[in-house]
Amino acid sequence: MIALWASVSDARMFPTDVHQRSTTTTGRITPSQTHDHSTMTGLTLSDKVTLGAALLGGAAGVVGSFAVLRRRSLMGDMLAHASLPGVCLAFAITESRNLVGLSIGALVSGLAAITLVTLVTRLTRTKEDAAIGIALSAFFGLGIVLLSAVTRSRAGGNSAGLNSYLLGEPGNMVDSDLWLLSAVGATVLGVVLLLYKEFKLVAFDPQFARSQGWPTLAIDLGMMAAVAVVTIIGLPIVGVILMAAMIILPAATARLWTNRLNVLLAAAGAIGAGSAALGVRLSRGLPTGPTIVLTGTALFLLSLLLAPGRGVLARIVAETQLRLRIGRENLLRSFYELNEPALPGTRLIAYDELRADRHWQPWLLRWLLEQSIRRGLIERRRDSYQLSPLGTRRAAEAAKTHRMWEIYMMEFAGSAADHVDRSADTVEHLLPEGVVAALEQRLAAEGRLPAIAADVPASPHAM
Repeated sequence: MIALWASVSDARMFPTDVHQRSTTTTGRITPSQTHDHSTMTGLTLSDKVTLGAALLGGAAGVVGSFAVLRRRSLMGDMLAHASLPGVCLAFAITESRNLVGLSIGALVSGLAAITLVTLVTRLTRTKEDAAIGIALSAFFGLGIVLLSAVTRSRAGGNSAGLNSYLLGEPGNMVDSDLWLLSAVGATVLGVVLLLYKEFKLVAFDPQFARSQGWPTLAIDLGMMAAVAVVTIIGLPIVGVILMAAMIILPAATARLWTNRLNVLLAAAGAIGAGSAALGVRLSRGLPTGPTIVLTGTALFLLSLLLAPGRGVLARIVAETQLRLRIGRENLLRSFYELNEPALPGTRLIAYDELRADRHWQPWLLRWLLEQSIRRGLIERRRDSYQLSPLGTRRAAEAAKTHRMWEIYMMEFAGSAADHVDRSADTVEHLLPEGVVAALEQRLAAEGRLPAIAADVPASPHAM
């Protein structure tokens, strides 16, 4: 009887070649398996795994967004590892590898870990990250011990394929698993839509929600319970070790592209579903779970590089533009200060005189001069340069902002007169127009701002 049950478990647990039945723990989908049609849905095994992984990825992306926003990215990792004792106990009790039974055991174990983390952080001075690490290590250690005990028992845990929960075994997916994933995905999305306002408030401002009398603990536990359900259901596909990536990667990738929560949830779901489906299709002859995670990682790296606003290239471009703007403004201020004795007229400034004033590299100075000429701020006369009418106005504005900030720092920040020029030079270019207007009003109230707004106050330190 036991031998018969073990053979049935093997057929249920491991991918089966149409020509020869064999067991594997790598999670590979062989070409012959892709033609193994389902008896209920009419889909090939490859199509079933692709659809199931996409459903899991979409649900994981949505609930993982709240975990990332709550700074609980490791909660998914903890839940995945903490579920292993529940899987082993459920198998030992039921002596069956039914996905529903094992998932219930894993869910109970995961919720116990969440409760432990919550109690430890609320009743002791232990930080949340430390509590998560404690629960992860303790439950996973217990799971390994139970897995070893079940493997050595007459129930034959190894033959039943419990070891595949460590790395995932998506090739075992049958119709009931697909329907279960569909039901879980629909339920999770329904809960998110129903409690969208509550989740949003607790995710961004839990203190305000608590002050308004909202049941933040219940909402928080509900949020983490949704993460737990998706994590547990995903264990047979990507395994304990890699499930955290399914929770974190889609949300982290989507976060690079948007600042709006509704767009973030939709994008994270789409990214999770797309990366999972693509990972399955790319995993021919390779472990499916790790390939899914690597596909998601590749999308994250591409987003990290190309995303507008938060991407590396966008930040490089923005920083370069800022440095060039600072250079142009400093150049115009040098022109103003060198012309100040002759104002309101302007004179020709030699190249060597500009270089002595700024101490810039020759290539940088010439490049900034060429850029200013193209913008109509400076006119060239052989190897000398002169401010245009537009350049004179812009130079006066740059000098005025600089000197107003110098006055403010000397009188209200205690900066020394011989150091204030460099301090102001690092800040003035980042001042918003509102701050500059406020400085003008403050200096005007003290009688230190010229009557004509376009005029520039005298420098508060020796030139």
